Amino acid sequence: MGFWDTSDGENAVSDKTEYEAGGNFDPIPDDSTVLAFISEAKWRDLEDTGERYLELKWTIEQPEEYARRNVFHKLWVLDLDPKAKDETKALAKRDKARRMLAAIDANCGGKLGRKDGIPTEDDMAIAFSGKTMTIKVKVWEMNGGSGNWVAAVGPKSKPLIVGKGAPPKATGTAKDAVGDDEIPF
Repeated sequence: MGFWDTSDGENAVSDKTEYEAGGNFDPIPDDSTVLAFISEAKWRDLEDTGERYLELKWTIEQPEEYARRNVFHKLWVLDLDPKAKDETKALAKRDKARRMLAAIDANCGGKLGRKDGIPTEDDMAIAFSGKTMTIKVKVWEMNGGSGNWVAAVGPKSKPLIVGKGAPPKATGTAKDAVGDDEIPF
């Protein structure tokens, strides 16, 4: 079997210049509680100002109709969010982000909280690896687009709830519904 051969005996090479993978890329319904794990934790810097924030990539495990979808989560735990309206609001946002990160850490066994100082990406990879918990997702809409953001975290024992407006259960497999939902702020 060659690199371009597909499992059905076809060859993927053609003169077609467009392809759509299909699947449902609509946001997970508002107020849904899903089972997820952190598949990536990275420190990011804003290009124009250099402020640092933590970006988490959550991968959904359950319910099945959203399995393997991703939700990106930006936490301003170090610097103040430059988009905040004033310093008081920016400080409150940072405090909330630190409490959220502490709750995530507690759900993962509390390794980060026992260390002094800023956790490294390696520290987070070790602490978060293989740990599932529930996340409550909300829907954002902006400039004609929409996606999900993480509003809450909880232990994996919390019940899973799919919010109103959920599409009917998919008839395909989870790999047919892979998508990346990103909150732009």
